[in-house]
Amino acid sequence: MSTAPSSDLEVVSPDTCTHLTGHDHVASLSAALRGLTEQVETLDRWGRLLADVLTGPSRGRLLAAGNGGSAAQAQHLTAELVGRYRADRPPFSAICLTAETSSLTAIANDYPADELFARQVEAHGRDGDVLVLLSTSGRSPNAVAAARRARECGITVLAMTGPAPNPLAAVADETVAIDSPWTATVQECHLVALHLLCAAFDAAVLADSPRISTSNHVEVVQ
Repeated sequence: MSTAPSSDLEVVSPDTCTHLTGHDHVASLSAALRGLTEQVETLDRWGRLLADVLTGPSRGRLLAAGNGGSAAQAQHLTAELVGRYRADRPPFSAICLTAETSSLTAIANDYPADELFARQVEAHGRDGDVLVLLSTSGRSPNAVAAARRARECGITVLAMTGPAPNPLAAVADETVAIDSPWTATVQECHLVALHLLCAAFDAAVLADSPRISTSNHVEVVQ
């Protein structure tokens, strides 16, 4: 009978191989998750910030974007806020900038590629809103451009990336960086980080001194 490798197995690098065995993949994920553990407090703070913005007097908005697999995760995040993560609560305004195909194709057809998200940020974002950007490399030009445009518009930029330093982390207000050379591992940790963010958001809006009612007919408490 084969046995799993020990938890301290060295994580292989893409520089030395192009394929991970199942055990290699798990070892890579375990190592990256240990690093994510050190950033849980940051994600808790992001959840509280998001709660302040979305439940505040101006009823702010979350915008989110990413490319490829990160696009799917950005849409996952906004769905959790418009729908719910765990507990019943009111819906909150959250827009995934990668999900509206007509806007995406119109912008891609008429403007430089870097404008794909930045133009939508300028259209939908307002001073005080929050933009979450996901990039496994941290080097996606359209994400970096969106971050810069958001900062110009007074929007807080929170980034989830791969290893730092990277260009997106350099222009974001704050970054959760996953220290792994493997794209799949970074994406898997980003999903965990998104769930931690959602949990922290729910904890803030459903606190003992609630911002919202938890009855069957939920409504914002003024």
